[in-house]
Amino acid sequence: MNEQLIKQITKMVVEKLQMNEVQEQQNINLYPDNPRGSLTETNISTEPVGEVKFYPSHETTRNLDNVNIQMRSEQASKEDEKEKYFTELRKKTPARIAVGRAGTRPKTNTWLQFRFDHAAAVDAVYGEVPKEILERLNFFQVHTRVLDKEEYIRRPDLGRRLSDDSKKIVLDKCQHSPKVQIVASNGLSAKALEENLEDVYLSLEQSLKNLNIEIGTTFYVDKGRVALMDEIGDLLQPEIVIILIGERPGLVSAESLSAYICYKPRIGTIEADRMVVSNIHKGGIPSVEAGAYLGTLIQKILKFEASGVSLVRKEG
Repeated sequence: MNEQLIKQITKMVVEKLQMNEVQEQQNINLYPDNPRGSLTETNISTEPVGEVKFYPSHETTRNLDNVNIQMRSEQASKEDEKEKYFTELRKKTPARIAVGRAGTRPKTNTWLQFRFDHAAAVDAVYGEVPKEILERLNFFQVHTRVLDKEEYIRRPDLGRRLSDDSKKIVLDKCQHSPKVQIVASNGLSAKALEENLEDVYLSLEQSLKNLNIEIGTTFYVDKGRVALMDEIGDLLQPEIVIILIGERPGLVSAESLSAYICYKPRIGTIEADRMVVSNIHKGGIPSVEAGAYLGTLIQKILKFEASGVSLVRKEG
């Protein structure tokens, strides 16, 4: 291409670009006449916003230290009232109330006490009633169909039946058709019998003698359940069976004994016909007091010839 022609074309292009640039600059308008959106006009207030107070310079300002001390005192008073409330609650129950925390974990003393109580509960389940206690009370021992503690926990039904050999022993040694047949069993807490059986039984025995109520031959069943009384009722035909049995241990007490009573229990008896006096231990119902009370309760059952819900209905 001709050099002169190239220069001319280049010049024309440059001029054209410059003209476009000037035109674009002239089209820029920072403040358009018709802005988009919703605009409202506001008036600028000449008055101060809010309530403004002025204090004379000779007045003293508030002392922040005094304010903090007062706040701390009020907080301490609230904490004292709360602690008094918890103290009153703790007097009424052995449950763990407001034991506190150290961060996200229990306090050391709380945790150690929990471990101790848990270990006591395990010992109660797997422990055995001392033979000396059974010998002093002149109880002979029989067994259920349970072979060991593990099976006893897994198979409650086997704990409700006597073994074949035990049935023969019971029929041979026990009085037939007594007014009251007393049975003791370790259940889920041998510790409960170790701590309470002697006092409860001796008190109950004395109470029934005072009331002229005949007692059959008392014996001990290893690894028994409450409904075992039904089979014993079938075998011996007593009017009342009462079974003193160790209760499932908790983390408050591992030595709680219960007394289940039933009028003429037989296999197939419903639970509503049973009665229970529970929580017999040094932190609940005292053993001797429980034994005496059981005597009067048995007297009432014999009078109305009913127990459980049936007794309540007959009493009116």
